[in-house]
Amino acid sequence: MATFAGVPSTGTGGVQALVDRLRGGDVRALSRAVSLVENNSREAAAVLSACFPYTGNALRIGLTGAPGSGKSTLVDKLARLYRAEKETVGIVAVDPTSPYTGGAILGDRIRMQGHDGDPGLYIRSMATRGFLGGLASATADVASVLEASGKSRLLIETVGVGQDEVDIVRLADVTVVVLVPGLGDDVQSIKAGILEIADIFVVNKSDRDGADRVEREIRTMQSLGAHREGWVPPVIRTIANTGEGVAALVAAIDRCVTWLRQDNELEERRVRAWNQRLLEMIRQRLTLELVHRRLGGESLQGRARAVADRREDPYRLVERLTGELLQPETAAAGMQE
Repeated sequence: MATFAGVPSTGTGGVQALVDRLRGGDVRALSRAVSLVENNSREAAAVLSACFPYTGNALRIGLTGAPGSGKSTLVDKLARLYRAEKETVGIVAVDPTSPYTGGAILGDRIRMQGHDGDPGLYIRSMATRGFLGGLASATADVASVLEASGKSRLLIETVGVGQDEVDIVRLADVTVVVLVPGLGDDVQSIKAGILEIADIFVVNKSDRDGADRVEREIRTMQSLGAHREGWVPPVIRTIANTGEGVAALVAAIDRCVTWLRQDNELEERRVRAWNQRLLEMIRQRLTLELVHRRLGGESLQGRARAVADRREDPYRLVERLTGELLQPETAAAGMQE
């Protein structure tokens, strides 16, 4: 029988033993559970189900912003401060995908190596694997495993794809948008969705020329945008390399959480997040089940080869296959009529 981290890889007992071990602080068991979930392995659903009762207590902090804004360094400094306060920390850093290996290629772990040997902190780099919106498709599931392991603070760093990077708001309790002077048209970098999702703005590398202008533009755009009752996203200046301003950012996060807990806003955010996530989970499950049961992986691969060889028209092929997949539903509907 195959094993993972010394635990049988099949059966409910093996999965529960793995979860018990990660709950007890076994880093190898935690790493294995995260890998199973990230790779959507056979045991993934069972692992997540076993972890679920231990979730819901951690604070999830999302950090998003353009590449080069210093998100990784800021996450590193936040983790250090939280550890100094005796909080346990899990970091999920989403990186671009290597076109050759499928793995993450920027290596946020390299920029966070100073935490080696700290049992209260766990870092996981994830590849986007083609998933848009700044997050990997398994990010939420990996975050759940880290939360089940007892981490009280989850820091989720997005890949940095730019203005469309708004999916983090569906996963994080508090969303921090990181900006930096000198990225050209500063107004363009903070408009539309990015502006709307921010609970806190950070102007990082604020010792550079242009920091004042970035802050002014944020405040101007806030005055033109939608208002939230009881909360105006603060603008925090930081210099992540030195740690300057990070304590002020933690204080702002705490104030935001206090506001969110008023009138159950934090709970409502989580309800909205689970609404979106459940829809996505159902959509993925139905799609996979239909494709694999009706078409089969080998059959689909053969059709993909035919398209690549120009022997099949992909548009007509998809139309035909979709009709085949929906045929039982059509027949059932006809019988009911």
